[in-house]
Amino acid sequence: MATPCNGGERLSGASGGAAEPRPKTLTELPAELLEYILCFPALSHTDICSVSRCCRRLHDVCHSSGKVWSHQYKLRWPRLQRLYRQNESYDWQKEYRTRHMVCLQIQRTVVSISKRFFTEVPCVGQVLGDSFTEIESLGAPEHFCEDELLSILNSDRRKSLTLKYYAKKILYFLRQQNILRSLKAFLERPPEEQSALEGAVLVDQYCNPLADVTLESISAQLNDITEKVKKYLRVKNASHPSLRTSQGDCLLVEDFELQRQVICALNAVLYEQLQFKGNECDYYNPLNSYIHQVLLRRTGIPISLSVLYMMLARKLGVRLEPVNFPNHFLLRWCQRQASSEDIYDYVYIDAFGKGKQLTAKECEYLIRQQVTADYYSSISTTELLLRMVGNLLNIGKRGEGNEKSYQLLRDSLDLYLTIDPDNVQYLLLQARLYFHLGIWPEKVLDILQHIQALDPSQHGAVGYLVQHTLEHIQHKRHPIEPEVKRRSAPEHCQVQYSVGLVMKHKRSGYNCVIYGWDPKCTMSQEWITTMRVHQLPNGANQPFYNVLVQDGTCRYAAQENLEPHSAPLEIAHPEVGRYFTEFTDTHYISNEELQTRYPDDTAETQSAVHELYHVNTPPNSGHPAAGPSADHTHHHAHNTSNTPPN
Repeated sequence: MATPCNGGERLSGASGGAAEPRPKTLTELPAELLEYILCFPALSHTDICSVSRCCRRLHDVCHSSGKVWSHQYKLRWPRLQRLYRQNESYDWQKEYRTRHMVCLQIQRTVVSISKRFFTEVPCVGQVLGDSFTEIESLGAPEHFCEDELLSILNSDRRKSLTLKYYAKKILYFLRQQNILRSLKAFLERPPEEQSALEGAVLVDQYCNPLADVTLESISAQLNDITEKVKKYLRVKNASHPSLRTSQGDCLLVEDFELQRQVICALNAVLYEQLQFKGNECDYYNPLNSYIHQVLLRRTGIPISLSVLYMMLARKLGVRLEPVNFPNHFLLRWCQRQASSEDIYDYVYIDAFGKGKQLTAKECEYLIRQQVTADYYSSISTTELLLRMVGNLLNIGKRGEGNEKSYQLLRDSLDLYLTIDPDNVQYLLLQARLYFHLGIWPEKVLDILQHIQALDPSQHGAVGYLVQHTLEHIQHKRHPIEPEVKRRSAPEHCQVQYSVGLVMKHKRSGYNCVIYGWDPKCTMSQEWITTMRVHQLPNGANQPFYNVLVQDGTCRYAAQENLEPHSAPLEIAHPEVGRYFTEFTDTHYISNEELQTRYPDDTAETQSAVHELYHVNTPPNSGHPAAGPSADHTHHHAHNTSNTPPN
């Protein structure tokens, strides 16, 4: 800090005129000027604490108006300012202290997760229950916890990778919990107050909790499309009543001919101008079910396109009803003034087929089978959401057993059982999924107990899972110490590469980073045969490497098929942070847990990086590599495809 400036008095002229004013000390400056100085951006909260302890004057300036600590708070948590009312006074030092303590606790919790869960099955949807409970038990506002996690995620993208990896998981969980609460509140409303669009947005948000998806943004996009339809309609009929409705109005158009004009205008804008269409080429892509992606990509499946079509028609005064038609979701449009029970009094609209209008008989031609009249009935918003979530659930079940499909299966099961909590079929599927992934065994027991109460006939399946879940819990209480692999061991003498080195596959050309190795292939004989490992010159009796691949897969690569990358680059794999804490320009640095597993690899990587790229690496820096290896996809919950070594 500045020190008092006690300059000696200087006389003016020989006559000893009046002395010049003595420069003031810092503490003699006006309070407003002191506050201005103490709000200098370079000063941290630690600096302000030190200043306030210098003397009473500086202490009073730091705390009197609250401006200094308010400034510190805004610097540290700019996103939280919207939560404070400008016309109210706050004890900003207290606010800062409270938030700061919670911030430290969140960081400590996130840091501790890697030590506790590193040996668990590497599943993207892994439930870190204890840690989530710790975060929630802090008693801090939810928005603050989220803000702190976002601060971690938005820091230097190449550093603190392990911290970010688990911060992202916690943020994913916290947002999903909040969305589930919103969904439950939505389901408790009277049916007439349940908007299909709002329900679809909640489904979208739950499956994409880290995306910026809001009902307001989706509604705004629908309003833009509505204005385009009105513009088209104005050319056809300038006096149409739909043109007089403002956003938010739901004035229904009664005249059938006027309704027909709206439908024609909607089809022209949606399918001709904006080029929306059914996604026939990639029908089972889950993006087809997410409203924000349907609007972005302008393609979807029957139910998602029907929701958009129905909501747009409603904004223009035409009431359409959702129809849970088998294998192809439809909308129906009544051709009578009053609602009718006769299925032939309706025109059926195929939003997937560019708004094509069908008779009841033509609907059967669409799916090539006859159905009963029940399938032509309108359904509630809750039933619509069950159909939408059921589609996602089936896509998850069709998946390849990789992280994405498991996550989608978990998310869709959570949603389905929130809407229909006593569905025994899906409760059992959820219990089996958690059991298979080896996560949250206590939750599995709760689910099984609920199934037994709902349907005692499931005793056999429930009993089997209970027995093995209890064994799993017992096993977790006495975990097996992970194997430590030292390069000096005789059986490891053939291992050329080390963890952290960025590699390139000689045959397939993909880029990857090594996160583990074995002195020879440890996979089953069935896998070895399927992957045609015997066709490799050195077969299975050579080192194999666990690698994270640029495309998001995890593979098990033979040494002869790998070589160090000539120009190492970052590997955009979701699991990188699980194993590494930082990316340098040449290699990845292992986190503590991976270094414990491969204690000699850090020095080996440093040596290899120096030899390969002629750079020096600081101590505790990274992992090297020095030869080739081969590639096969490791077939477990962590990995995806089975690509032969061609």
